[in-house]
Amino acid sequence: MDLNSILSQLETNNEEEIKRLLHQYNGEVGVILLALTPTKTKLCQGLLTVLGRQVGSCCQSTCLETLRILSRDKRVLGPVGTREGMLVLAGLARLQAGEEGGDSLQEDAQTEEEERVVVEALKCLCNVVFNSVAAQQVGADVQLARGLCARLHAAHAGCHEVGLFSLRLLFLLSALRPDVRGGLQRELHAVRLLTEVLERTLDLRWVGPYEVAHPGLQALPIPAEDNERAMEALKALFNLTLSDTSDEGSDHQLRLVTAIMRHLLMLKTQTEDKTEEAHSHTINLLSNLPVSCLDVLIDLPVQGGQEEYSGKNMDAVQVLLDFMEKRIDKGANYKEGLTPVLSLLTEGSRYHREIRRYIKTQVLPPLKEVKVRPEIGSTVRNKLVRLMTHVDMGVKQSAAEFLFVLCKESVDHLLKYTGYGNAAGLLVARGLLAGGRGETLYSEDEDSDTEEYKSAKPFINPITGHVEEPMPNPIEDMTEEQKEYEAQKLVNMFDKLSRQQLIRPMGVRRDGTLAPLEEALRQPTADSCSSDSD
Repeated sequence: MDLNSILSQLETNNEEEIKRLLHQYNGEVGVILLALTPTKTKLCQGLLTVLGRQVGSCCQSTCLETLRILSRDKRVLGPVGTREGMLVLAGLARLQAGEEGGDSLQEDAQTEEEERVVVEALKCLCNVVFNSVAAQQVGADVQLARGLCARLHAAHAGCHEVGLFSLRLLFLLSALRPDVRGGLQRELHAVRLLTEVLERTLDLRWVGPYEVAHPGLQALPIPAEDNERAMEALKALFNLTLSDTSDEGSDHQLRLVTAIMRHLLMLKTQTEDKTEEAHSHTINLLSNLPVSCLDVLIDLPVQGGQEEYSGKNMDAVQVLLDFMEKRIDKGANYKEGLTPVLSLLTEGSRYHREIRRYIKTQVLPPLKEVKVRPEIGSTVRNKLVRLMTHVDMGVKQSAAEFLFVLCKESVDHLLKYTGYGNAAGLLVARGLLAGGRGETLYSEDEDSDTEEYKSAKPFINPITGHVEEPMPNPIEDMTEEQKEYEAQKLVNMFDKLSRQQLIRPMGVRRDGTLAPLEEALRQPTADSCSSDSD
């Protein structure tokens, strides 16, 4: 395919020939991608020129399809990322744009071909905004977000793809432009708008202030198209709740969002993978909301067959626990896939007593098996203890913090379930090597021990956290002279390594933090001297 012949044809008014050549060209994506950058830039400019003229819908959609393919290459977007180029695309997407933005949409597409033009224009805008910083700036200047909100306000936002790519473009603008995100929050009240979009998309029925009608065991999965739009709305809501959203009435609005998130956790989609994706987006959004809103997850009536604890409905919490364990079992991508749910469960447990107590019964039940190391086994506790020594610092800290909170931030309780070796990283970071508690105050509910644990406790190795088999004493048959020789040899080895700075002996200060051994040994003397002085 000769690009020069296409460029020449774009300068004519022969729509049929333009459409024929571009349709043929669009089928050769490899040729498009291999073309020289200057040629593709000229093609972008030529396509915008044609789209700026009064041509038929069929020709428009074909030109937009070519432009969409070209817009994947950020090097050729110079002509498209201008104010003129963006206004052409916004007009074809039937979004009101300009200096004032406007609060109304242009007339809705009437025919299938016109709708296809709107969809292709929205797809182009998504690609261009994602790949071009200049286009992001122009999108903010001409207030594309205002036109998108006007479309989403309408009960009927066109076909599925029009709604889907309108939400996706809103997500991109709110992710890439903090100023747009602020305007969406404060002026366009987009959190409330997207909440309404979710209500319409999921066909919600409210039966209480923050209670959506339970879907029931026989509920049908969310239709695939509705699920796609809901996920885009969740992603946009995530961006809008990244920063502080506190203003008049925001608590009520965020509690409504929490109630919808709980409903989503209870729903299924067409496939297991899509359900997991939906739950992942739901958890990400819940992590952004004030922890005070999480009581909405459990403050609703308990019906037959549902998880209940202390009169609270724990269905949603159990779904979160199941999701967490499934992500652990995957064994990959822990940072993005696992840490959000660990963080959510940690904060929920820290500030909501019922959530913490329920999760502890599931994750840290009373100890009975003490002959196996805590990191060995297939229980949730075993899996989380293994993560406490993970190579990724974020994953390691998240898992340790979660278990620490379940133990009411008590070092003694944590060591009982994990052993000192697994917990050392957390204790160093918290300055709790000498024992004690964290800063959060917890209720005084008891932590009862099983008879098995009580009888085995004197024999548990505090480092490994389990009862070890008796080991032969390696120095049992040595004479006193041999023992002294081996001890001196060990001291000399440590001294040599220390002088060569291969190791640095450390000690624990009285406040529980690590310090060089010399400093740690001097501190008690200094403290005792100061306490004895007049």
